[in-house]
Amino acid sequence: MNERRFNIKGTAALDEVSCHLASLRHEADIIAFYGSMGAGKTTLIKNLCHKIGVTDEVNSPTFAIVNEYVTEKGESVYHFDFYRIKKLEEAYDIGYENYFDSGNLCLIEWPEMIEPLMPEKYIRVDIQHGETDDERIIKCEIIRD
Repeated sequence: MNERRFNIKGTAALDEVSCHLASLRHEADIIAFYGSMGAGKTTLIKNLCHKIGVTDEVNSPTFAIVNEYVTEKGESVYHFDFYRIKKLEEAYDIGYENYFDSGNLCLIEWPEMIEPLMPEKYIRVDIQHGETDDERIIKCEIIRD
């Protein structure tokens, strides 16, 4: 099956999602996180980075657009936040293709802002609010266009 759903209650339960995403690493270098403001995209990315051995502090690159983190093994991980992108040229200006084609893990918040630039194959993560403040429904799916 290509899709997996998680019903998460509280941030401690994110470990299961992060382990699943880490297990899909061989499928794609790009993980795109979709969800409304406050859905928990950055929180899940922080948890995932911790799981894969990132030693740097993980913060949303809202103003910088991209942050680079390094794992214990010396591998780079790129974290994008395209929320403030107004036009695709801004993604070209930061050299997005150099990051996407690097073979390193790229974690993308607000990928809908650069939808035409998304690769043919990536992991899509949809995060929705649940019935309570600490509940989330998270769907992970491998996209192959």
